[in-house]
Amino acid sequence: MPELPRLFLSKPVLSVVEVSTSKTGKHGHAKCHFVGIDIFTGKKLEDIVPSSHNCDVPHVNRTDYQLIDISEDGFVSLLTESGNTKDDLRLPTDENLLSQIKEGFEGGKDLVVSVMSAMGEEQICALKDIGPK
Repeated sequence: MPELPRLFLSKPVLSVVEVSTSKTGKHGHAKCHFVGIDIFTGKKLEDIVPSSHNCDVPHVNRTDYQLIDISEDGFVSLLTESGNTKDDLRLPTDENLLSQIKEGFEGGKDLVVSVMSAMGEEQICALKDIGPK
């Protein structure tokens, strides 16, 4: 199966997992049925679009930052490649990833988080342990 693109439907950015098309009927155009996973929440979403219409494809970036600190209000402090800090991201809502980040940080490990960004949204999506401090 070829790699399917990421797609922008309404508001969320989806990673498309399935596409199917219907034949043209007597009352209109052929339709495309998209099934995708929201890249920020993991929710499965579906949409049906006329095949003659265009779909927007967002630009998705993934950037790694070193974790410096976790504040009491749930924000993280990250070190950028240029040596500046980035303090505007919250901890992820995924319980598994959240517990891995908190346990690693409290255990004194050097952690690198991957941040995915698209359409003005950013979220921590992965964690790498680069060893003890």
